[in-house]
Parts: sequence; structure tokens; C-alpha cells
Amino acid sequence: MLDELAQIERDGLTLLAASKDAASLERWRLDYLGDKGRLKQANLRFREVPKEQKPAAGAKLNAVQKSLQEAFDARKAEVGAAAPPTGPMLDLTEPGLTPPIGRRHILMRVREELCEVFARMGFEVADGPELEDEAHNFTLLNIPPDHPARSPIDNFYVDDPDATDRPRMLRSQTSTVQARVMETRKPPIRIVAPGRVYRPDTVDATHSFMFHQIEGLSVDRGVSLADLKTTLMQFARAYFGPDADIRLRPSFFPFTEPSAELDMKIALRPGDPPRWIELGGCGMVDPAVFTACGIDPEEWTGFAFGFGIERIAMGRYKVPDIRMLFENDLRFLAQV
Repeated sequence: MLDELAQIERDGLTLLAASKDAASLERWRLDYLGDKGRLKQANLRFREVPKEQKPAAGAKLNAVQKSLQEAFDARKAEVGAAAPPTGPMLDLTEPGLTPPIGRRHILMRVREELCEVFARMGFEVADGPELEDEAHNFTLLNIPPDHPARSPIDNFYVDDPDATDRPRMLRSQTSTVQARVMETRKPPIRIVAPGRVYRPDTVDATHSFMFHQIEGLSVDRGVSLADLKTTLMQFARAYFGPDADIRLRPSFFPFTEPSAELDMKIALRPGDPPRWIELGGCGMVDPAVFTACGIDPEEWTGFAFGFGIERIAMGRYKVPDIRMLFENDLRFLAQV
């Protein structure tokens, strides 16, 4: 046993000295120090050594194992220090690379910008639930029961409208917030209500089944159509610049009378000529809406307006397709 251990030590040290790289060192380790290596096999045969020789054989076994392990560690350090570097060289004196910094999504930024513009004109921000009831979405806004806008084909109903008197639905307009504010607060009122709305529209370059609106409402004594036009003009020039060109086209909405569509000349692509783009609707609040919400139309008048935030973002940042705002393509989001 003693002679065998001495031979293992001599052979191991000789082969270890000849190992020149990490691969040969690993093969040596497995051959001599591994679970199936020569030292492990010698240790298994230790039980066959006569009792009187066990002390000497055990001491020799420990000494050989320690000797080979220390030699392996030393040789491994030598080979590692002598190995040439691999891969690209790193110049620690070069300036570091600045990691990209995230920012808020373009729609959230535009929403905050719009609220800030209207805040400078005295409007405060109001909020309301996205899961609405039919009364606030239609009835209080002077939309009669037989109006086609109530059709389940054009709305996302949560409850069957034929099975309950007050079915719930995903709101189709943020005008519901105006109704809720007028129900619970006395004039004067001056609010904007940004938020998500839902309609089962076919998705294309200018439509989506979920989009964002910002509604405005001003109620006070003596409010006129001139106040509405002045507010919209001031908004357009504050947000799009002093050369903003807008127009009001006569229209019809059940909750305003008179009503108008707000258009603005916008170039959706750099280099394209500006063309009229509809931003939303507006008008003087219909007296029937005031009455339904508990406000005396003989004492108070008001105007309301509603814009699509996506349309404004597309005009401000020259985005030609609304779908680009929801695809989360980092190449696009890094540009706007």
C-alpha cells in the first residue's frame, strides 16, 4: 500500500508539471483527485490493509492527498496567470456608456400636458369610473332610450340592457364625468376629465376600440358661445403654437345646443401639407342636461367640449397611424 501511494504521488507530480493549459489540468484533476480518480481507488482499498499497517498507510494516504492537492492548486494558479487574455480588450480609461433612461408613454405625457394647459385657464381635473351605468352614459346626457347610440352593437355592455333597468357598461365617453360632477356640485364649475373610453370600432389608422378622451365643462352665469370659441382658440395656440389654425363646423350632439365639430389643420407626416383633422365636438350645454343633473338652466349656462387625446398626440408629434401608439415598439417610442 505504501509503495502504491508513493508511485501515485510520483506519477501525479510528473504529469501535473507537464500540464500546460486549463483543459489538461482538469483531466489531471479527474484522474487523480476526482471521485473515480487514483486516490479515491486507493482509499477504497484501505480496508484491505492489515490492521498493524493501517496507521502508516493512513498517514501516507493523507500526506499524498495533501501533496497532490497543493501541487494542483499551485499549478492551476501558474497556468491561469500565464494564459493569454481572450475576448475584446477593455480600456478602463474610456468613459462609461450611459444606460438608456425610460420615460412616460407618449399618451400619458400628452394627457398631462393637456391638463396643464387647461389648468392655466382655470380648469381643475375631475375623474370618474370606467365601468358606468346607462343612466350616466346616456340618460343624463339627453340621449333618449330609442337613440341608436345606445345600441349594444355600438357599446360594450356588461349587463344585458333588456334584462335590467340600469345596465352597466364600459363608458363610451368621458362626458359621464361631467354628469357626475353636475349631480354632486353646485356651479360655478370648471373642470376637465381625461380618461379611457371604449367603443367597438374597427381598428384602422385613425380608430381603436379603446382610446382616450379629455372632456371640458364650464358652467357659470352668462357663459356664451364666444367663451367656448375663445377657450378652444387659446388652447390650440398654447399647445400647438401661435400659428394653430382651427375652425368650428356646425354639428349635432344630444347634450349640447348649439353644437359644433372642432377641426384643426395638421400635417401628420413631416413634409406633408397640413389638412383639416377633426379633434372632437363641442357646444353649449343643453338645458335638458342641466335639468336632469339638478341645475337651473334659467340661472346657469355652460359649454362643453371633448377631444380625442390620440388625435392630439398624432398631430403634435406627427404620428400617421393610431396603432403605433399601442404597439409598444421601442424604436417608435424612443422617437416621440
